[in-house]
Amino acid sequence: MEEQEGTLPQKADFSGWYNDILWRAEIMDVRYPVKGLYVWFPFGFGIRKRVYAILRELLDRDHEEALFPLLIPEHEFMKEAEHIKGFEDEVYWVTHGGTTPLDVKLALRPTSETAIYPMYAMWVRSHADLPIKVYQVVNTFRYETKHTRPLIRLREITSFKEAHTVHATWDEAESQVETAIERYREFYNRLNVPVLISKRPDWDKFPGADYTIAVDTIMPDGRTLQIGTVHHLGDHFSKTFDIQYEDMKGQQQYCYQTCYGISERSIAALISMHGDDKGLMLPPEVAPVQVVIVPVIMKKREEEILQAAKTLEEELTRAGYRVKTDNRDIRPGAKYYYWEMRGVPVRLEIGPRDLDNDVVMSVTRSGGKESLPRAGIVAEVSRKMTEYVSALHERANTHIKDHLFIVKEQEALKDMVSKGVAAVHWCGNRECADRIEEISGAGVLGTEVRTDLIDSSDGDCIICGKPGSVVTLVGISY
Repeated sequence: MEEQEGTLPQKADFSGWYNDILWRAEIMDVRYPVKGLYVWFPFGFGIRKRVYAILRELLDRDHEEALFPLLIPEHEFMKEAEHIKGFEDEVYWVTHGGTTPLDVKLALRPTSETAIYPMYAMWVRSHADLPIKVYQVVNTFRYETKHTRPLIRLREITSFKEAHTVHATWDEAESQVETAIERYREFYNRLNVPVLISKRPDWDKFPGADYTIAVDTIMPDGRTLQIGTVHHLGDHFSKTFDIQYEDMKGQQQYCYQTCYGISERSIAALISMHGDDKGLMLPPEVAPVQVVIVPVIMKKREEEILQAAKTLEEELTRAGYRVKTDNRDIRPGAKYYYWEMRGVPVRLEIGPRDLDNDVVMSVTRSGGKESLPRAGIVAEVSRKMTEYVSALHERANTHIKDHLFIVKEQEALKDMVSKGVAAVHWCGNRECADRIEEISGAGVLGTEVRTDLIDSSDGDCIICGKPGSVVTLVGISY
């Protein structure tokens, strides 16, 4: 695909920047003729593949990957009343097979509880079958009526990782919730995306869950993006779908379950957190190209320079790096622009002067030029990668701190929420939450916040003044 014309909007215009970068950096093509459905470019899919490889690696420690059908019979989907109520306006229904009306309508999964749990009812017989820890990475469909946005608000979620576990006791399920939270924290740490973990208020929990823990981050415009959820399902679904086991005493007991998911919103967060006015800034672990080599050609030494670039590429490839040499017949500045847009962590330039001095000029995507000795190039590139990752981490943490505000006075709520996320003390009373939302013009996102970025000790409710109230996040969400 040829380079797109024009300049990328400034990141301060986040909406324009975000929509443009997906096209210019070849992440997604939004021109598919169905609203809310998008096409992954090969480069974007390369990012997706590596992001989800991390997720699979973390889950494969103690989960097994499986695959369940896309179509869910209506009678199974409608079994859990609270669950279907949460999704009834979002379901796509298949009503015909060819031109023949179906006897039973089939739902395109909005999520897979009602597809998986009838099978769990057949798989579980005794305590020896427990725990079950299964996940899948699939597409899901939701008839989204709000403004759609690639990777953030979709009608086809192409990359939904959902895990579903079954346990003998409520406490064992709770322990699994904590394990899932730590896996998600580790996942986002490897993407250098800082997260805020909190417990959703009861009115905003997953339909049919005992409670929901959410993983959020703060986008460049100060809005929050939910990029992961973990749900303790109690025994609600096991009673609905008759998932029972025989305990050590020969008694039949209902199981306790959890489910937790991450979608391609994780990639939206990755792009948005690290990108700048020049384009993407990708962590090396997920960058399709980690090192780009740009030969700076002088005609009378062209063959010598190209050979040096080829030898350098081979050496770095043997060391395990994903390397690309850009031999296109265009000016070096156009090549720099192209690879900066695509977030390549390290660029190496080789020209006549570099050859004469036995060095290579390096430029990291986070900024900074340095001449590296050719003889120790593998170690030097490793050092530059480490410096680059540290810069990403520091920039991301600074962004979160700059958009997270401790607010103790009601008068300051609306102003702070307009700039980012307010952390307030709330007593847990719904009337006080309604008042917080009325004053701020935003939503109560979550309580019992888990983060080192703010003081999470108890205080007095910002509305009623009740002591012992927990820190609660207030913000505007995507």
